[in-house]
Amino acid sequence: MVFSSLIFLFVFLALNLTIYLLVDDRYKNKVLLAFSLVFYAWGGPKYLILLAGETFASWFFALLIENTGNRQKRKLFMLGECVVLLGLLGYFKYAVFFAENFHALFGIPKEIPNIVLPIGISFYTFQLLSYVVDVYREEIHAQPKYWKLLLYSSLFHQCIAGPIVRYETVADEIDHRTVNQTDIYMGVRRFCIGLAKKAILANACAEIADSLILPGSDALAAQSTMGLWLGMFAYMLQIYLDFSAYSDMAIGMGRMVGFHYLENFNYPYIARSVQDFWRRWHISLSTFFRDYVYIPLGGSRCSQGKIIRNMAVVWFLTGMWHGASWNYIFWGIYYLVFLLLERFVVGDKIPGPLKHVYTLLVVFFGWVIFKFENVGELGSVLIGLFGIGTSGFSGMDVTTVFLSNIFLLLFSVIACTPLGKTIRQILVRYGARTPVTFAVFNITEMIVPPLLLILSVLALIGNSYNPFLYFQF
Repeated sequence: MVFSSLIFLFVFLALNLTIYLLVDDRYKNKVLLAFSLVFYAWGGPKYLILLAGETFASWFFALLIENTGNRQKRKLFMLGECVVLLGLLGYFKYAVFFAENFHALFGIPKEIPNIVLPIGISFYTFQLLSYVVDVYREEIHAQPKYWKLLLYSSLFHQCIAGPIVRYETVADEIDHRTVNQTDIYMGVRRFCIGLAKKAILANACAEIADSLILPGSDALAAQSTMGLWLGMFAYMLQIYLDFSAYSDMAIGMGRMVGFHYLENFNYPYIARSVQDFWRRWHISLSTFFRDYVYIPLGGSRCSQGKIIRNMAVVWFLTGMWHGASWNYIFWGIYYLVFLLLERFVVGDKIPGPLKHVYTLLVVFFGWVIFKFENVGELGSVLIGLFGIGTSGFSGMDVTTVFLSNIFLLLFSVIACTPLGKTIRQILVRYGARTPVTFAVFNITEMIVPPLLLILSVLALIGNSYNPFLYFQF
């Protein structure tokens, strides 16, 4: 079950909110826990045991750490937590990858194991690790009740696709939170925005990308250069709209029941450097690696050689976290190179107007590396983007796809910018002074969420429906 499915919208979420709002405050957490466990078990009941087991291990080790004053024992318990959680993550996520590479190099093992990756394991593993590390650092107190820690790790808002929520962010709200009409409205509004980004824009951009970027080196070679550029541009839009949409929906659902999750995206495509891009993209992951890997290794308060080492470790792990394939490792190294160049070589030498163009080009080619797990396909696209090995510069099919989706692409680009947020802030600022502006603001606030919900549902009912069809040439 995913957030952008009709059964989630009209059965699961509707039932969850109805029961949650009707029950006494004493039972609200238990209602959330029950629904969260059902939501997670929907995608694979047997892996619910894994989630519950990892949570139990983290609960157990955190209590041991907090209740002992012996420094060596605390380290031993912290090590135990890392071995259990990272060991399980490594087995489920990377065992097949390493087995395939060993088989290719040495012929062993003779049979590659078939291991299914549990959904959300990367997210809840990192959340539980951060929880125990923070207890070890004495920044938070250990949660004495196991079921409440299980609620934290399994909250259906964010356990599948993030953001990575720190325990300190929601520790007080687990036991003490209130919800008013503003919270419900802002939560619904944020959820509807995320749903529209996913159902209307991201899914349509994915269709464009998939129609132009076909699997197989031969199919890619048969595509034109402009076809590859347009397909990858659509993918670039899709991956932001898709991923940020899930964060929007998670933040919105949390707000509806009193949880205030931190922002996970801050319009990364308006960044003016690669470093700035990573301050804005998947913020919860970037801050996790900063606080739990980069700074403990020494951060930037050490020699240049160690800074490079620290950044290399972080970006190797960042690549590996995204998937068990060589292209993700290449992707991490790719960003490492540009971050090192910006830090030690380029600095502020790039002229102001070109900073944004430079950043977008780096990010664009980064997504090319990210998309293709097959090295042959990756190579075909990379050289094809420069007009090598393609069927020509452009073609009628590419022109047709572009003209048929020009308004979709335009709206998708706008959705990647803070234009809508800026307009709303202007209406808020001048609404108190001008009755007309105040009326416009109130009308838009009332109609935008239900309008986005209706359009999203129509888009989800049938993949063939697209509101932008009415504006096509």
